[in-house]
Amino acid sequence: MLGSFQQSALRIEVEAPATLLHDSLTRPDYLQQWLPQRLSTGLPTQLHPGLVFTVWLGPVAIQHLVDVVEANCLRLLLSQGIDGFHEWYWGDNWVQSRLEGVSLLPLNLGQTLSLFRLRQFLSVQQNLTQ
Repeated sequence: MLGSFQQSALRIEVEAPATLLHDSLTRPDYLQQWLPQRLSTGLPTQLHPGLVFTVWLGPVAIQHLVDVVEANCLRLLLSQGIDGFHEWYWGDNWVQSRLEGVSLLPLNLGQTLSLFRLRQFLSVQQNLTQ
């Protein structure tokens, strides 16, 4: 794989319960709404271990293998555009993202953008339920 080894861990506060965070990170219909990338079509309603899907960042394909899905944790193994992994942890009012891999892409920038878009999406979802 061409590129450099990069790692980044970010944690932000959000106004959302852990259950909404779980759904936002593990349901493809929610992921499609806040991820800045395009997801493969034909995904199931819920991510599950062993599921493989592709995300496109412009012309760059990043393959994701779902390794772990739990009540407060998601781990994705990445290949193609990024060779590494992406872990998500969450609880009431917080979410943490840890990304490591080899890539030509600026991983920290993409991770930061994704977290801000997730925060914005959660804010809208919270307003809809109130």
